[in-house]
Amino acid sequence: MAHHALIMLLAGIGIPVLASLNAALGVRIGSPAAAASTLFVVAFLACAVVTLVTGPQALAKLATAPKHLFTAGLLVAFYVLTITYIAPSFGVGNAVFFVLLGQLISAAIIDHFGFFGARITPMGTTRALGIALMALGVFVTQKV
Repeated sequence: MAHHALIMLLAGIGIPVLASLNAALGVRIGSPAAAASTLFVVAFLACAVVTLVTGPQALAKLATAPKHLFTAGLLVAFYVLTITYIAPSFGVGNAVFFVLLGQLISAAIIDHFGFFGARITPMGTTRALGIALMALGVFVTQKV
């Protein structure tokens, strides 16, 4: 499990880097939407290569997957479009702090109820205090 934590830590480190790079690209070319589209083309190509190498047979199962599961693509598009548009004027740190707070809240709700097949992890006092502390942290970062 330690390697899972490390991998997710690296993914977390990548989120502000992604936001910074894509926001800079959007400013440079004058279009956050074009920058986001470019990001998705590069991401698609990377994912396609990994899929072809690790298990292309999974693609055949897409037709039978519940259609609501595809809304994840809309959510990632919303994230990339908004962070690319908002980060240059709001600040990458500010934008990511609020994204992180939203992630903590929604993750706690998903885990508490076991939505989407997630392992159930009840909301306890410690977890609620941790989220409240993060919310306080976001508030403090906005006062600086």
